[in-house]
Amino acid sequence: MSELSFRDLDLSDEILKALDKMGATRPTTVQQLAIPLLMKDECLIAKAPTGTGKTFAFSIPILEYLDLSSKDIQALILCPTRELALQIASEMKKLARYINGFNVVAVIGGQSIKLQAERIAKHPQVVVATPGRLLDLYEKRIIDIRRIYTLVLDEADEMLRMGFIKSVQDIIKITPKDKQMALFSATMPREILNITWSFMQGAKEIDVMPKEEDRPKIDEYMLEVAQKDKASAIVKLMRSNGFGKAIVFCNTKSTTSEIFEKLKLEGFKCGCLQGDMGQGARNRMMDSFHKGKFDMLVATDVVARGIDVDDVDAVFNYDIPKDNEFYLHRIGRTARAGKTGKAYSLVSYLDRPRMEEIIGYTGANPTTIELE
Repeated sequence: MSELSFRDLDLSDEILKALDKMGATRPTTVQQLAIPLLMKDECLIAKAPTGTGKTFAFSIPILEYLDLSSKDIQALILCPTRELALQIASEMKKLARYINGFNVVAVIGGQSIKLQAERIAKHPQVVVATPGRLLDLYEKRIIDIRRIYTLVLDEADEMLRMGFIKSVQDIIKITPKDKQMALFSATMPREILNITWSFMQGAKEIDVMPKEEDRPKIDEYMLEVAQKDKASAIVKLMRSNGFGKAIVFCNTKSTTSEIFEKLKLEGFKCGCLQGDMGQGARNRMMDSFHKGKFDMLVATDVVARGIDVDDVDAVFNYDIPKDNEFYLHRIGRTARAGKTGKAYSLVSYLDRPRMEEIIGYTGANPTTIELE
């Protein structure tokens, strides 16, 4: 299976050309399994971890079967965060760059409803949305999702964790009964299984364990260091390794601001990203980081999921994450697009029990290093 190429999946010339331009030649395991099923109009329940290529897995079949002459919304993709919605919309635009007339709109909180209404009035074929804002626009009769043919639930377990599950169920009930549904989730808690039992009878199921060839190539390191010395340790690692672009993760907004100021004083060009910022400011900050306007992004876990920056050399866990899964989401911000990357966890004496728990849960095996 690993020898399969995208050309073996019976894709259109437009999609193949876009994939070539993006440097994607070999589908990941989830793409190899999901794309043929979705292109046969099957419903799909996919258990697949983050970073395995799910966006292409559901986007390619949607793009292959668009009716560009229709003014209806044909596909709806629900996801838990604004950043992930924007990222999916961006990836779909790249995949559809050779499809004339394609239009995708992201519908998310924190943006002007008037602006979103104007975009929806231009008849997108695909809408990528967070559940709360989508229901708000539906209730205001700004958007009509009653004639879609495909509904994708991406990162369903995260939508559950963030309290969106009732909204998701309401949206499923509004959309047509005979629609195609695809549900992607890293874990399958009971509430997610309830959705599959209630709305996805007869769906095909795939369970994708990350295979070695699909895993990002991340060298993981653990550095035991006093809390007060963590910032200077990051500075030394940045300089000694010659890293060009890095993300530093902190657990709180106050720590993020503090470390941002310390790194600036050391001469680094820095950006800062945390949950209190408005969506517009967050988008501008990420855009600047994409374009290389600064070397380091200091952030809370608001960017740990769904943000795809190809050339991040290193990720630093200034604070050890409070959630085991967040460790994987954080370090997965490096080694994108088949590249290699490094992840450093700065572990103080008080952090050790938390780090040991993460290692036990994730199976991580970070190399312990010391600063010279």
